[in-house]
Amino acid sequence: MGHTSGRRGRKRHGGGREAHRISPLTIAGRAVACAAGGSVMAVSGFSWYTYHDLTDGMTTSDALKAVQAPGASAPPHLDKAVNLLLIGLDSRKDQDGKDLSDDFVKNELHAGSSGIGAYETNTLILMHIPADGGKVEAFSIPRDDLVDLVNVPGGHPLGRNKIKEAYNQAKYYAEQKLSKQYSGAELEHRGRDAGRAATLLTVQKFLNVPIDHFAELNLKGFYDVAKALGPITVCLKHDTSDPTHGRTASDPGAGGGSGFVGHQGLNTLDPAMALAFVRQRHHLDDPANEGDFARTHRQQAFIAAVTNKLKQEGVFGDLGKMRGLLDAVKQDVVIDSSWDILDFAQQATNLTGGNVEFNTLPKERYGNDPVAGDVNIVDVAKIQAIVRQSIGVAPAAAPASASPSAAPSSSPSTAPATVDVQGTTAATAGEAAKDLTALGYTAGQASAGTARHSKTTVVYGAGAKDAAQQIATHLNVTSTTASSSVQAGHVLVTLGADYAPPATTAPSTPPAPGAATAPDPGTPSPGASPADQYAGPAVIGGNTCVD
Repeated sequence: MGHTSGRRGRKRHGGGREAHRISPLTIAGRAVACAAGGSVMAVSGFSWYTYHDLTDGMTTSDALKAVQAPGASAPPHLDKAVNLLLIGLDSRKDQDGKDLSDDFVKNELHAGSSGIGAYETNTLILMHIPADGGKVEAFSIPRDDLVDLVNVPGGHPLGRNKIKEAYNQAKYYAEQKLSKQYSGAELEHRGRDAGRAATLLTVQKFLNVPIDHFAELNLKGFYDVAKALGPITVCLKHDTSDPTHGRTASDPGAGGGSGFVGHQGLNTLDPAMALAFVRQRHHLDDPANEGDFARTHRQQAFIAAVTNKLKQEGVFGDLGKMRGLLDAVKQDVVIDSSWDILDFAQQATNLTGGNVEFNTLPKERYGNDPVAGDVNIVDVAKIQAIVRQSIGVAPAAAPASASPSAAPSSSPSTAPATVDVQGTTAATAGEAAKDLTALGYTAGQASAGTARHSKTTVVYGAGAKDAAQQIATHLNVTSTTASSSVQAGHVLVTLGADYAPPATTAPSTPPAPGAATAPDPGTPSPGASPADQYAGPAVIGGNTCVD
């Protein structure tokens, strides 16, 4: 289907931005058309009409272009899986930057006043939707993780801070720069796009996976989604109450309670109580972290319950229900303008089948930073290894029956290439080569290099570009280089000081009795599954009870 600019009623953030379509619309169009038994042309025509009929007024953003631009160092894809970032914005303003009414914020949202909240991303969830229609893996990033914030090239440096601050700070600095050219709603739109781009770049660097699409929702948007969907049922492990303590008519921003009240077992939530449920962080079984991890699990449980309800009520197969849902959220939800639903629709159906597992990425400890204050200290390399292992790109074990002299054959997902490795020692190079050949690459030379390097590099000869990109992703290297000095069909890996040896194979000899062993920093423990590394239990489907 072709796209044209200037679609009726479409909202664009930033001058001349073209809005595209989102996946639920194709799912709705396809379901209705297929039910009618139409031909391929009828399906396409119906989907096109449905899309145009329902998406007038949708708000889109070009922020993703900054993430996918040359020089952004996006990790390469290994297959056609889709990574979708959900952004929950703690903002009490509309899309033009105008304050929501204090009465609505206080009495409906139970969120103090419109003057608080800023533009922090209190919810960041990356959903990995596999190309083969398998289980969707979702990773929640705690908002207080201390990371390197990444801004767009030429933007103000953001330094190290809590990950939730990337949006807020990038927006502030962008508006300082742009205020001489723009004002009002246009300045707000451009500032928010700067915040989105910084958030996407920061998450992409932190997890070392490419981001394909994003969706952003503020507090009002969440409320409107919950209102359009009707009552949502969640399960609690304990009775709980989180009163809005300290708030008065003269000081509506005081206190910090969400207003949620719930009992052990199943709870049916109206829109206001649904928002209070996902915002609660006091009076929960997570006192050391002020409820942030427990609140993250609540957000996961709510999304899981929503996906179950969408499936049970057949929303994606009912044009009227779909129209009602989209009309309710058009003013509050922002999606990326590059969303190609024709390629995405098949994978997106997994989200409504209860086939989603949510996990929360771990911290090493709590700490205090001179700039950011109280933070989660995280091991970036370990988190990246856990994510890679969870989505199926971790080192694979060599077949037990393979002959030591037999060269492993390439698997369908491994591009053919011969791999040469240079390390600080021949032994280090040999171990790295063994790790790579276990993935299906042909073993080349493994030797000690003539110089020490701070960074690991991946250089490839003619015909080996795809393999080089896969190897770079496996080794957490951000870019690859073509060189005529490397033999055709070969990839040369030069190990640097940043290289972390694989920790997936147990030692060949057992340790002495009583000897303490510790896992390699920056990698999951040998033999441990990703589930052993996460913060708290997984939330699966809509059946998990939370604190």
